[in-house]
Amino acid sequence: MNQPPQQQTPPGTTAEMDPKPDHGEESYKGCGKLEGKATVITGGDSGIGRATAIAFAREGADVLIAYLDEDEDAKETAKWVEQAGKRAILVPGDIQDPAHCRAIVQKAVDEFGRIDVLVNNAAFQMSRDSLEDTPDEEWERTFKTNIGAIFYITKAALPHMGKGSTIVNTTSVNSDIAPPKLIAYSATKAAIANFTASLGQLVAERGIRVNSVAPGPIWTPLIPATMPPEQVESFGQETPMKRAGQPVEVAKVFVFLASADSSYVTGARYAVTGGVPVL
Repeated sequence: MNQPPQQQTPPGTTAEMDPKPDHGEESYKGCGKLEGKATVITGGDSGIGRATAIAFAREGADVLIAYLDEDEDAKETAKWVEQAGKRAILVPGDIQDPAHCRAIVQKAVDEFGRIDVLVNNAAFQMSRDSLEDTPDEEWERTFKTNIGAIFYITKAALPHMGKGSTIVNTTSVNSDIAPPKLIAYSATKAAIANFTASLGQLVAERGIRVNSVAPGPIWTPLIPATMPPEQVESFGQETPMKRAGQPVEVAKVFVFLASADSSYVTGARYAVTGGVPVL
């Protein structure tokens, strides 16, 4: 199913999307793979973050949802987590600020006592026709949000993560393909892939695993909020599957990487791209 042309103001909201994304609200069935786990998800208000929060809760995890300022989306995600019988902690704020990154971690420790799973998912992008059209402030925002925050949050979280803990970072198919109009975003996503590979090796002896998920075109608020309407209309049609993916289709991979099912996997990158290769 294709989506009609549409546009929103960044960061975008789920309520204004047509059609509505599938976060697994009605379809995802858990089986205890994350029972009792204390988890943190940045960008957990909508899109891949919401789908992952729902899946984690139905697998038995409590969830701290960090987000920018999309309060209504965040409350909706929290509702689904609580309906699964798990705790939902909402922490709004801008992860461009290193102090706020540390505050997210401290809130999780205060509420849960530890962090078992950290999902670094929040991201920002804008499509630009030329490098000259890219404002300096936008370049800085993209790097601070997409890769800077991962450094600060992960650095703060590691002392509170024990053997068996996991970190899952959201990179992108664009880390390989590097579309010409997404220069800043693609550069940060390549940085996340390499950060993940390096950190996975660095903390392996501590029993902490670090992996990344590389989504292809997934139907989230980021798309109508950061792309021209004509690109939104054709979004996903370039894949072999000829459609955009749904957030729930990505969340299942996050569950795998967060759980003991992936006990011998670290420093890896998993593609969820509708058939587009990621090397």
